[in-house]
Amino acid sequence: MDRIVVVGAGQAGASLCARLRAKGYTGALTLIGAEPVPPYQRPPLSKAYLLGEMPVERLYLRPESFYADQGIDLRLGAPVTGIDRDSRTVTVGDEVLHWDALALTTGSAPRRLPAATGGGLDGVATVRTLADVDDMAPRFAEGARVLIVGGGYIGLEAAAVAAKRGLHVTLVEMNDRILGRVAAPETAEVFRTLHRDAGVDLREGVGLDRLLGEDRVEAARLTDGTEIPADFVIAGVGIAPATDLAEAAGLEIADGIATDEMGRTSDPNIWAAGDCASFPWNGGRLRLESVGHAIDQAEAVADNMLGAGTPYVAKPWFWSDQYDTKLQIAGLNAGHDRVVRRAGKAGSVSFWYFAGDRLLAVDAMNDPRAYMVAKRLIEAGRSPDPDAVADPETDLKALLA
Repeated sequence: MDRIVVVGAGQAGASLCARLRAKGYTGALTLIGAEPVPPYQRPPLSKAYLLGEMPVERLYLRPESFYADQGIDLRLGAPVTGIDRDSRTVTVGDEVLHWDALALTTGSAPRRLPAATGGGLDGVATVRTLADVDDMAPRFAEGARVLIVGGGYIGLEAAAVAAKRGLHVTLVEMNDRILGRVAAPETAEVFRTLHRDAGVDLREGVGLDRLLGEDRVEAARLTDGTEIPADFVIAGVGIAPATDLAEAAGLEIADGIATDEMGRTSDPNIWAAGDCASFPWNGGRLRLESVGHAIDQAEAVADNMLGAGTPYVAKPWFWSDQYDTKLQIAGLNAGHDRVVRRAGKAGSVSFWYFAGDRLLAVDAMNDPRAYMVAKRLIEAGRSPDPDAVADPETDLKALLA
């Protein structure tokens, strides 16, 4: 291959390019990003960066000089507007670039509040890009009133930052409870207590009816009929895979850009990795949204682009920081029928998800030891005795024996 083009300059795209060079690829390599800044970490945006505890330079995955040093043609602020599979080209502004192999690492985009609910008013923000957070940051003034729509991890992390900054925070979750799609009630209760103790007005089973105001947000009417004042609103209602380019190019889509186990799309010359891609998993398809997955899959795809022929095997892990609590998650809890609680030291706790006697996942709060042990067990396909897990007298190391 004389030329590889990578579309999407996030964690997956940067990792894929670095891996190609590390594995000896010497051909032309172009990394194209729609944002005007070098590839950066997204998780700290809604935490340390928004709190002012991390300068922007520390967000960058690598110094910008790295790309030049590695012979990577990094093009920033340059959204790709089209892919032509027949001519093997991409269009970037007025320029047409040829490729021999193309990798799509386009990531995901935040779901927005519908215009019918006032989602187009000034003062409605999302938390996805550096520009999003820079635009939002001046609103985080002590005493300001913020409404957060959505009780997933994005919404809860934003609520934690706002509460720490002294804002008046209301969070609404239209489903019965926060974290309803991703965590057990036991984990949700830990974070519900944390937020309420921090002064967050957390309302479950209540959604947004519409935002009120002429040009900018002034208040919100909820689905229970109550109205609350709001100086600004954060929409934390999830993200969707960025598949527009792939769809327009006629690639197969299945909750993301569909790939085979190697990372190849329905076009044998086009590959995909990261948030935007779905891949075979346990007889179905899976799409993951995490830093660890973006790196691991991108590196696997880079290897396979160079002929490794090694199927990608996901090892899911995630984390969330809220107040002084660090949640670490290993595995996927889908299909569990039992949750085992294990008390740790100094108030730490972990919840272990089982399907029958098979360990699927763990949520560990301020308990890195429980997380690491469970992660090793899950990745090895081993399951400890649930009763032994629940017994605080059981040495965690013994579970690995």
